[in-house]
Amino acid sequence: MAWSSPIADGPGWRIRFEEVRDRAEAETLKGVYLEAVVGPEAEPARGSYFWHEVIGTPVSSVDGTALGTVRDVYRSGGAEVFVVDGGDYGEFDVPAVRDFVRVLAPRRGEIVIDAEALDLKPPRRRGEGEPRPKAPRRRTRRPKPAATADGATEPPVDGAEPAADAAAAELNAAEPDTASAEA
Repeated sequence: MAWSSPIADGPGWRIRFEEVRDRAEAETLKGVYLEAVVGPEAEPARGSYFWHEVIGTPVSSVDGTALGTVRDVYRSGGAEVFVVDGGDYGEFDVPAVRDFVRVLAPRRGEIVIDAEALDLKPPRRRGEGEPRPKAPRRRTRRPKPAATADGATEPPVDGAEPAADAAAAELNAAEPDTASAEA
């Protein structure tokens, strides 16, 4: 590494390597993670941890309830966020700030969070809690009679006539058709 500088407004670094001589070669490295072997002399300050030390640490609430295990860590808004999974609460994110994290000791295998401050509630299981409301009753709608070209109405396609239309049909059948008698 020939030169490096942190990016002022976000996570990351600008790095120049001795082996990379032009921009085309540098473009091939864009978005690639740089991993380095860290010796004991590069230990973080007290109270600071590498992400790989946090991943896999069990997480519990202040009252001792097991909530899961840290599965991943990412940075958002200048702070790290722990992705916790594997407990009764499913997967959830915990911002790594003092308001939510009460004890951060991954080397000891302990992370304690304030579940109430996160408004963390266990997922409801079917059959627990309040009974489910009944679904509203469905009303069956009768299809409206279709109008023909001469303005008369035809019975619905399924053949079921409303009661009033059935009575009118009986009356028409009882009276002789005057138009056909004159013809």
